[in-house]
Amino acid sequence: MSSSKGALSRAESRQALGFVSPALVGLGLFTLFPVGLSIVMSLFNWPTFGTRTFNGFGNYLKLFTVSPDFWPAMRNTFVFAIAYVPINIACSLGLAVALSSRIRGRGALRVLFFIPVVTPMVANILVWKMLLQPQGALNGASQAWLGINLPHFLADPFWAMTMVVVMSVWQGLGYNMLIFSAVLEQLPESVIEAARIDGATGLRLFFRVTLPMISPALFFATVMTMIGSLQVFAQPQLLTGGGPGNATQPIAQFIYNNGFKFQDLGLAAAAAWILFAVIIVLTALQFKAQKKWVHYEH
Repeated sequence: MSSSKGALSRAESRQALGFVSPALVGLGLFTLFPVGLSIVMSLFNWPTFGTRTFNGFGNYLKLFTVSPDFWPAMRNTFVFAIAYVPINIACSLGLAVALSSRIRGRGALRVLFFIPVVTPMVANILVWKMLLQPQGALNGASQAWLGINLPHFLADPFWAMTMVVVMSVWQGLGYNMLIFSAVLEQLPESVIEAARIDGATGLRLFFRVTLPMISPALFFATVMTMIGSLQVFAQPQLLTGGGPGNATQPIAQFIYNNGFKFQDLGLAAAAAWILFAVIIVLTALQFKAQKKWVHYEH
């Protein structure tokens, strides 16, 4: 009896392995192999064409000590993240709260704010680039209505970074808004009513009752938005080209330039692993800090 059960168990195990083997093959080919290869590449002088030579941690040392663009790219990445994350979270949460009340057409308004999320980013960026040019619609309207010449937004370092942040907030606002809207609609009405009976209204009700109850969603949105902001690439690449100079070049664009423009895949892989380490550390710190302000039980 026991031998027949053992044979049946082995047969079921083989069947299960047969079902999951395509996924395991895909995981190995498209995830594990590229990750492992990138680690190896970061330890080599790895030109796109030519001889590849082992140099240990030379690429990492070169980034930290010799590369003129690495630290500016890291600075630009952190400047973008520090500006983008709180603005995105605050605006999306504010919109979600405003649209959670029973106003007419709130469904249509949510769709309207979500449109930039599902619209191709390249198209959105090109529209913004045309608007921000000196001969664009924004400056033309300002001259016609106010008689004021606006600054050349994409030629000034401060304004270029500001416009990258503003465009990115506009692009990604709707995603977090939907997350917060879904959570707000699931809040227990009994708790809100009890707080109102106890005298909590307005901002006090929001900060003392509503915000703690939606803190898990707020934590999720903050972590994901932070991770995305540290990997920002398309917006500065297409809107400013990383310029003027390297004033808006983030680390992801630095990796792209070294890998595909300068053909130094080893240096690009090393920079990618440094970015990965930064994201892991910051995410771990956020998970550690969540114990103090995230409440999973209402």
